[in-house]
Amino acid sequence: MGLKKLIRQPAYLFLMLLFPAVLTLMFGLAFGDPEFGMDINNLVPGLISYACIFIIMTIAQSFSAERQEGLLRRMNTTPMTASEFMGSHIITNMVIAILQVVEISILALLIGFRPDSGWEGVILALPVAALFSLSSVGLGLITATISKTPEAATGVSFVFILPQMFFGTFIPLTNTTRQIAAFIPSYYMVDALTLIFRGDWTNPSILFDVGVISIVSVIIVTIGILLFRKYGNI
Repeated sequence: MGLKKLIRQPAYLFLMLLFPAVLTLMFGLAFGDPEFGMDINNLVPGLISYACIFIIMTIAQSFSAERQEGLLRRMNTTPMTASEFMGSHIITNMVIAILQVVEISILALLIGFRPDSGWEGVILALPVAALFSLSSVGLGLITATISKTPEAATGVSFVFILPQMFFGTFIPLTNTTRQIAAFIPSYYMVDALTLIFRGDWTNPSILFDVGVISIVSVIIVTIGILLFRKYGNI
């Protein structure tokens, strides 16, 4: 159900698939040069994280719109349960996150991305991105819970998007901001992908990062589901 809706609504398709492509080409060509103090290899982990973060907005808009249109209430008259409905969205967005990793990696390869890990690193990045997408789904549900309209959901979603953008993508961190980033899920996503693409697979930090991503994502999506089921008129 979630994938069908994504295909039928071009705006969502743009945000989820075309937006990462535009982002990769724009930042890769503009800043993926050592003259700017970075290269495309350093940018890719942040670009993947950046794209996954925007799942928050699309989930918030989607659930708010479905509630406003009465779809969630009508769902109660069908055999589909609330768990199945939410599960379809979770699976859909995990698939989208995987597609984003592949898309960004291919486009980045065309403009100079050369991970030391080879394509094995890209493959290892897929489940990490899928796990991280759970936290975005959860934050999207929380946003939809407290937003009365899709328009309001768009604005409120940036409360969760902006901190992760500034402290967990490709923006350089200082010693001070790194302490703040330690509380941001996307920080661990970028750190894990950076080590994976470097081919440093034996580094224990990868397991730590993935562990944090997994625990935090499961907690956030569980909270999001519980809040939306209780207060989101589902």
